[in-house]
Amino acid sequence: MINGGVPLKGTVKVSGAKNSALPLLFATLLADGQSTITNVPELRDIRTAVQLLAELGAEVNRQDDSCDIDASQIRGIEAPYELVKTMRASVLVLGPLLARYGRARVSLPGGCAIGARPIDLHLKGLEALGARIHLDHGYVEATAERLIGAKISFDLPTVGGTENLLMAAALAKGETVLENAALEPEIVQLAAALNSMGAKIEGAGTAIIHIQGVDTLQPLNCRVIPDRIEAGTFMIAAAITGGDVVVQNSVRSDLEALIGKLLEAGVGVNEVDQGVHIVAPDKIQPVNIRTSVFPGFPTDMQAQFMALMTRAEGTSRISETVFENRFMHVCELQRMGADIQIDGHSAIIRGVHQLTGAPVMATDLRASASLVLAGLAADNTTEISRIYHLDRGYEKIEEKLAALGARIRREQE
Repeated sequence: MINGGVPLKGTVKVSGAKNSALPLLFATLLADGQSTITNVPELRDIRTAVQLLAELGAEVNRQDDSCDIDASQIRGIEAPYELVKTMRASVLVLGPLLARYGRARVSLPGGCAIGARPIDLHLKGLEALGARIHLDHGYVEATAERLIGAKISFDLPTVGGTENLLMAAALAKGETVLENAALEPEIVQLAAALNSMGAKIEGAGTAIIHIQGVDTLQPLNCRVIPDRIEAGTFMIAAAITGGDVVVQNSVRSDLEALIGKLLEAGVGVNEVDQGVHIVAPDKIQPVNIRTSVFPGFPTDMQAQFMALMTRAEGTSRISETVFENRFMHVCELQRMGADIQIDGHSAIIRGVHQLTGAPVMATDLRASASLVLAGLAADNTTEISRIYHLDRGYEKIEEKLAALGARIRREQE
């Protein structure tokens, strides 16, 4: 429940990145002994990952933002449908299990709210490393005596595929070369974490990554990088409400595409110690964006930026090139008075003088964030249902926004 119209002011601290914490948690399967990961956010997806690790036989202990995992006594090699269907990233156990134990049985994730997102690139890569893969009753069953290094060229940059292959190739025999690899900061952190475990990986953050396989790896100790999407969401929250907010624990170099578009919209963005200072303009200017893989404009910020453009003085166009079904928030924003038209894979947004509160429904993680942002800027009350989507990727978002002055509260239906 949000009573909007309050300019946000103050300082907010960004939590650890969900999309970095998940592969790091699964990377602990590659070594005996206790691994420790800190700055782990308290999120629904993290709880699912911990549950999956425990299902496989790992000992997992969480305390505050620290997570200790001991994968010495793994007794299972199956990621069941009940867990994979709630979190697609569960397929990231495929590479580590196959590399270390020679077997893995992982449920196919199927589709999701924002598009099909198949894992065929993961499977082609593992087959190139020598894995034998077949599908059985909705499960991927993979076996290999030992993976053998190979040259793998992805048809498209794939974050999950790059992560799965990085972890698998770390214990493969010989050299693996990944071409057209994903460039995201989460890839860079995973490679650095694997190297700290004894892996030999070069080139992470570029399109070509070289991995020299090793026989064994040591336990992992690392700190999760800040969540660039959460940081971007708070930056837009400040802008859309006419606010003045310091977003702490954010890395500017991870946000350059978004910051460039905020500056184009007239938003003040200044670098400060350990973060950025956002000052809203008197008038938001219309901006055209086109989503792309990193370092382009992130698809995970598209819905939030669309909410901002509903308040711009003029017409903007947002083109979605990554996921085919990522405009489901449009009809909900329209319920709040937004003037948006869909034109193929683009949305044309004509700014309105005022959004109005309304009952709306979240359809996916980032769509739910866009509705929160719109509610913060709208008059009257906005009621957002199905906020379990929000809890997948934002840690205590209502508490953080309330600390900035937002009139926001969580209620049981």
